Amino acid sequence: MAKRPLDGIRFPNPMPYGWFGVCYSEELGPNGVHSLTYFDQDVVLFRGEDGAPRALDAYCEHMGAHLGGGKVIGNNLACPFHAWEYDGDGKVVNIPYAKKIPPQVRKPCMKVWPTAEVNGMVWMWYHPEDAAPMWDMTPHEETTSSEWAEFGRKEWIVNTHPLDMAENAADVAHFKYVHGTSEFPTDWDIKVDGPMRSGFIDAPMQTPKGVVPGKIENFNRGPGEAWNRFSGIADTFLLSSLTPIARDKVHVRFSFWQKKEDAETFKAGVSKAFIQEVIKQFEEDKPIWDNKIHLKTIRLCDGDGPIMDLRKWYSQFFVEGAA
Repeated sequence: MAKRPLDGIRFPNPMPYGWFGVCYSEELGPNGVHSLTYFDQDVVLFRGEDGAPRALDAYCEHMGAHLGGGKVIGNNLACPFHAWEYDGDGKVVNIPYAKKIPPQVRKPCMKVWPTAEVNGMVWMWYHPEDAAPMWDMTPHEETTSSEWAEFGRKEWIVNTHPLDMAENAADVAHFKYVHGTSEFPTDWDIKVDGPMRSGFIDAPMQTPKGVVPGKIENFNRGPGEAWNRFSGIADTFLLSSLTPIARDKVHVRFSFWQKKEDAETFKAGVSKAFIQEVIKQFEEDKPIWDNKIHLKTIRLCDGDGPIMDLRKWYSQFFVEGAA
């Protein structure tokens, strides 16, 4: 008899820790302020006059106003209620109508969320016990080179846990039955090194003029960032971010890049067809993710792929007892 999950929890795993994309860089303009809800918490993100993004808990320590309605002054954020100014370290540095700043708020009194801006996005570090970042965010060649340009984006909200989405990469059998793929390569060369997981495979492509050599390279840096390099007829780069809104809801962003020199050739059409196929497959997966539950004990057969190996790697990002 089928049973619903105990206590109505579809996904028993906690939210993973790591770096997660929270907006594209141009979405946070000069002196910009963004209200965010991720990791079941309300956060305010702002850009100071020095151009750096900063993130704080959303509610003012004075009387609880939401700082998302505030304004940036220099590199500080002023509350919309009484204009108390917070610096990027979570300290109150100015109260325009007070002779003295209360001692409790002259020191850091507000949670500060580590941020990084790289690869065209602002990223925020989440850890349920507020541990400091455990690895760095570094740029990719494609997102920083003058020879490449972004040519497409797509976003979704998916009602699932990010682990269940990550498992798709190891679940080779589903490609035939969900996506109608007659063949999918299974001989991936998988490498794991701490928070990094990478996979490499030759993927020759059939064309009217014969077979063209191709390659797929897949990388994960923690649970929140993934990127793929597809080479062959046309080179394409896909940057993905998977950011938990809550334990059972994920904000997904895809950013597609291609070489500028390909934009005016037939390769542009190849790249466009490729991203349409990637989006199509994602949207074929989405109804399954939206409605499935996570089983800690799964019954696998010999054709299912290295799902348990992926789970083992992913488990390092869980803190026992976390939400």
